Amino acid sequence: MKEKKYNISVEATLEVIGGKWKCVILCHLTHGRKRTSELKRLMPDITQKMLTQQLRELEADGVIRRIVYQEVPPRVEYELSEYGESLRGILDALCSWGEQHIRK
Repeated sequence: MKEKKYNISVEATLEVIGGKWKCVILCHLTHGRKRTSELKRLMPDITQKMLTQQLRELEADGVIRRIVYQEVPPRVEYELSEYGESLRGILDALCSWGEQHIRK
């Protein structure tokens, strides 16, 4: 596999957490494990297909962890991985800036 080249390091960050929904998903996961249905309820404007796609991409990048419980019916939860926890400072800063922007 060819190594990806970036012109500036923020491109690498945005490749992983960029887009309309990934940061929102990650912010919700900073508050603890969530089931897919919980995330959908917290983000009513996202389609199920898009939620599933974004979760898969975040998991593939190692930012979140998918936990499957061997139950009937099956139960799946998502949480920040150890690597994903390294984004907490960035996510907190984005949330703080957003709160200030809303008040402005």
